[in-house]
Amino acid sequence: MAKLKEVKNKIAAVTKTRQITKAMNMVAASRLRGAQSAMEAFRPYASKFAEVLGSLAERAGEGVSSPLIVPRDEVKKVHVVLCTSDRGLCGGFNTNLITKAETFAREKTEAGMEVSFTSFGKKGRNWCQKAGFSIVKDYVGIVGARFGFNVATVSSNELINGFLQHDYDEVYLIYAEFISMARQNPKIKQLLPIPPLQSEETAEETGETPYLAEHICEPSPGKVLGDMLPRSISVQLYSALLETSTSEHAARMAAMDNATKACNDMIENLTLAFNKARQAAITAELMDIVGGAEALRG
Repeated sequence: MAKLKEVKNKIAAVTKTRQITKAMNMVAASRLRGAQSAMEAFRPYASKFAEVLGSLAERAGEGVSSPLIVPRDEVKKVHVVLCTSDRGLCGGFNTNLITKAETFAREKTEAGMEVSFTSFGKKGRNWCQKAGFSIVKDYVGIVGARFGFNVATVSSNELINGFLQHDYDEVYLIYAEFISMARQNPKIKQLLPIPPLQSEETAEETGETPYLAEHICEPSPGKVLGDMLPRSISVQLYSALLETSTSEHAARMAAMDNATKACNDMIENLTLAFNKARQAAITAELMDIVGGAEALRG
């Protein structure tokens, strides 16, 4: 009977765990809808912003002399903006991002460069502290929650000031790109100095010249482009935060769904074991009764 009670207690414990995982799955699904809506609403703006930026850069030509696009002669200090979540229980989401950051930081360190971090999320901050990297700024309670464009603006202004003051020679962004509910890829993007436009790379790969609409602007394209370049850093950072937030909720939803299915399998196996143990106990009691009756009859 002690074994029966032990199995029964395990079934009750796994049932409570299943209730928790199911509730967390529903919470993640609810937050995912809001985060995905914000991400999908911002994607057209970011795409159009990049299109206008590319068009102005094409029209301005060599007239643009912004220090944000001029690479340094020698790169000694590299700064990384790492976007992770504040909480766990989302599968390998944070592990993949941290592995990407660790590999990138190791490559730069082995090349003799000094690497520092700006972290969004507790998981990235904790890893930076354990790994011994310098943390210039950390933001907690942003990824996974509702946040505005001002968060990206404040952070991007600090990054631009650090770049212009030669605190950093290059600035990179590591975030999770939302592909689908089952796929979130860690991605590295260079923020500063602003790299050549993606349209040029696409043209080299496809062999076709992409169409760039000619935008009429006042004042000159060069001056407008000079004002848009700092804002492009904010747009890219905000887009990355939205992608990471959506990816976190999708990863947690999938992880909790898998955990709920595992609980169901465990409950099924434990119930089968409980029934077998109970049947064995009943059979043993019947054998004792029959044996006692036969002994009295004899």
